[in-house]
Amino acid sequence: MRNVILICSSVVFSFFLVSSAIAMEFSADIVSSSQGHTATSKIFVKDQKSRMEPKGQPTYSIMRGDKQVVWMVMPDQKSYMEMKPNPGQQPRTEEKVGGEVSRKLIGSETVDGHPAQKYEVTYSESGKTEKMYQWMATDIKFPVKMAAVDGSWTVEYKNIKMAAQPDTLFEVPSDYKKMAMPAMPSMPGMPKMPKLPGKTSPGQGE
Repeated sequence: MRNVILICSSVVFSFFLVSSAIAMEFSADIVSSSQGHTATSKIFVKDQKSRMEPKGQPTYSIMRGDKQVVWMVMPDQKSYMEMKPNPGQQPRTEEKVGGEVSRKLIGSETVDGHPAQKYEVTYSESGKTEKMYQWMATDIKFPVKMAAVDGSWTVEYKNIKMAAQPDTLFEVPSDYKKMAMPAMPSMPGMPKMPKLPGKTSPGQGE
């Protein structure tokens, strides 16, 4: 049961990261770090549909913004669990981040082969002002890297392939059985999730 809870927590964290991806069709590796922990996943995106396959995990997850649902799929058990997404976790099409107050262009860099403009973005989160860096790729028109100014977290997309994604990637196999979600207690020793911009309740920071 502990492993299931840990995986569910990882799923929620993963889709926090996906929320900064633009609504288009592509696949990529996503590398995130927080408090010394690094995680790598394969991500597939098609408009409001996202699929996350964490490296080394026996599960994968599908977020369907069009259906307002997240599925955690367990192929070994031919089963899945269902949860509600946070509206702020859904892929965004705009460059502007949730709660953005201002941005300043501070230079140009190349990120994983993509020419990008680096911005320092100031945003408001729960009444507190925060700052992050955003690398906006000029060739594919979405943020390929984000990082807290204080270095507490980073998110970077690598090996990006802009291409049509099959609809079957975003469906649970028809013969899989739905399981109940376990309780999600507070667990000591789990890494703190990075506080990314725009993860607010409906109507805030949008």
